Amino acid sequence: MPLPPAPRKPATLIDLETVAKQRTQGARKKTTLASPMPTLASPVADTDAQTQIDDRPMVVAKSSGPRPGDHVHDMQALIEPSTGARMNVQTVIDAGLGSTQEAIEAKGRSAEIVDEADSPLAQQRSKNIANSKTSSNRRKKARSSASRLFVLDTNVLLHDPSSLFRFDEHDVYLPMVTLEELDAHKKGMSEVSRHARQISRSLDQLMQASGSDPALGMSLDALGNTEASGKLLIQTQGLKFDLPAGLPEGKADNQILGVVKSLQASRTDRQVVLVSKDINMRIKARALGLIAEDYLNDQVLEDTDLLYSGMTALPADFWESHGKGIESWQQTGYTYYRIQGPLVPSLRVNEYVYIEGTQALHAIVREIVGRRAVLQTLRDYGHPKHAVWGITARNREQNFAMNLLMDPQVDFVSLLGQAGTGKTLLALAAGLEQVIEARRYSEIIMTRATVPVGEDIGYLPGTEEEKMQPWMGALEDNLEVLNKGDSSSSQWERSSTQDLIRSRVKVKAMSFMRGRTFVNKFLIVDEAQNLTPKQMKTLITRAGPGTKVICMGNIAQIDTPYLTEGSSGLTYVVDRFKGWSHAGHITLQRGERSRLADFASEAL
Repeated sequence: MPLPPAPRKPATLIDLETVAKQRTQGARKKTTLASPMPTLASPVADTDAQTQIDDRPMVVAKSSGPRPGDHVHDMQALIEPSTGARMNVQTVIDAGLGSTQEAIEAKGRSAEIVDEADSPLAQQRSKNIANSKTSSNRRKKARSSASRLFVLDTNVLLHDPSSLFRFDEHDVYLPMVTLEELDAHKKGMSEVSRHARQISRSLDQLMQASGSDPALGMSLDALGNTEASGKLLIQTQGLKFDLPAGLPEGKADNQILGVVKSLQASRTDRQVVLVSKDINMRIKARALGLIAEDYLNDQVLEDTDLLYSGMTALPADFWESHGKGIESWQQTGYTYYRIQGPLVPSLRVNEYVYIEGTQALHAIVREIVGRRAVLQTLRDYGHPKHAVWGITARNREQNFAMNLLMDPQVDFVSLLGQAGTGKTLLALAAGLEQVIEARRYSEIIMTRATVPVGEDIGYLPGTEEEKMQPWMGALEDNLEVLNKGDSSSSQWERSSTQDLIRSRVKVKAMSFMRGRTFVNKFLIVDEAQNLTPKQMKTLITRAGPGTKVICMGNIAQIDTPYLTEGSSGLTYVVDRFKGWSHAGHITLQRGERSRLADFASEAL
């Protein structure tokens, strides 16, 4: 059957030139008269139906083809009133679109208008408008956030020498009394003195690099600190302020409070905030109606409950949800599983996973590639045949910790836990096993922060090791437990073993660590919660080839002033090393010292 001849193309419904002219006229009317356009509900003449078109392009809904006899529905799909095309559908139908073929032609010509709106020029114009809106919002945000002026107390600078560059786009103000106190603390070899000298050097370099008047403000990013986009202002003239009679003006803290009060009165366009690590000073500032905040930029975590624990409990339906396409094999005495599922993205390398019950599983995550992870089973150090220097793991967390301590591929191990969880005993047992039996390391080096719990007892006589002996009571206690492991040995054998152990265990002071390099050592850092992040970095960077570093502590027992659970060096390294393929962490939870110690930890 021959094909029917192609239908004759009807007259154009909407001429493009007419549309362009009417758009220009509509834009003129809108700017001059601001007259509203008629809505779809208002009656429009047939000729107006061809000219009353908004500046916005018509959006044509894509359709597989017209359905005969359903003209009104077809036109409602062709022209969407929500796009701003102010054309009455019924008027258009009455104007001559009485057949299905004409509806098809109208759809094609409307698509041409949409293609014109989707041209590269129109898309670029829309993109420029969006970018201009975004940049405008950013400028508004910057202007609103830059209205804060932070006045720093001296203890903030002494606590963190880089605190000047930690306030983002805000401005920083230094009172003259703060500079005087920095000058008073610069002499000495303590950490506070080093910080005072460092902040003085930073201020000197900043003044030379900016070259501007300190009273007008110096750009904080002049030394390359791009994250600090604000300015540094220094007090250059006396400020008038009135303090209550009970606050003597000769005290440095009260002078800083007076400066803040004067700035608050003169800088009404800004919010003046005092930043101090001194709790009493913040209390006095709030009592005077001033805004005071603690310095929190050094906090690794605001809530230590969110600190990485090193282990994850798998759900009960783990095998059902992750068993699809599972692969398993055995290698070097361990069983490996390659799994995939929704839980894989939340796992980390060297993180322990476990399931208790009939289908129990204790494993470590060895590899993560995309949505696939490789799990490796563990060695059970709770069994007597796998005892390490006579010590067996008494709970699940201790078994996890012993696997990390005995793994030669793990170079850094951090252990957290309350008193009596076995941190020092496990580390020493693993060290002696690998130094004396396996000869993987040459010796054990043990150090700790010499921060007293109560009052300092003063200078100690003797050599470096003799001076450290009073601080190493935990080492002596644990070595005594390890030396009494074999009850069948004679007194002479135990004495020989004790001499051998002492020849392989060295006690070093942390004060003399800078510049050293430990090669093939088993380095134990005890009471690491009392170290700052800078001290922790100094210790860990001493590790040379073949050295393993173990950091232990309890962040609930911090004795160093101005250190909190969130700013401790131990918290810092746990957060920074998580997920590294050669580091591991475990938080020990159960105390194994004695029932008295366990009850005291909970009740006191």
